[in-house]
Amino acid sequence: MEKQTEPKSSSRFTIIKKVLVFGSLICFTFLFIVYLWACFDTRSSVKEISAEAMQQYPGDRIEALITYVKNENHSLRQRNRAVWALGQIGDQRALPVLTESYTGRPCDHDNCLCQRELQKAIELCKGGLNATAWLPR
Repeated sequence: MEKQTEPKSSSRFTIIKKVLVFGSLICFTFLFIVYLWACFDTRSSVKEISAEAMQQYPGDRIEALITYVKNENHSLRQRNRAVWALGQIGDQRALPVLTESYTGRPCDHDNCLCQRELQKAIELCKGGLNATAWLPR
């Protein structure tokens, strides 16, 4: 009886194929875990900013965030965080205050709200792609 042996190149190909398949699965799993972490971190930050706004302006959180953005007694950094949160929530009620503050000029973070952040928030409130929208906020 003769023993059939596979050519070395065929066994190498099988090994390489297994390594690529398992490597791809490991990479996909890692990226999925990072995505989930980012989603839950975003949700947590939105809740934190919303809670801060609602402490000062009781009622609906969207209205509280809108009032927070409008109030110039808050620092620009705090107001920019509220703009970001409104964009992450994606509620259309925020559009008037966001578009009112958006000039389209280059950002001047020392004197006015971040124009890039306003632009992104406006896009999200108009229904733009939001990778974390599936999470309740």
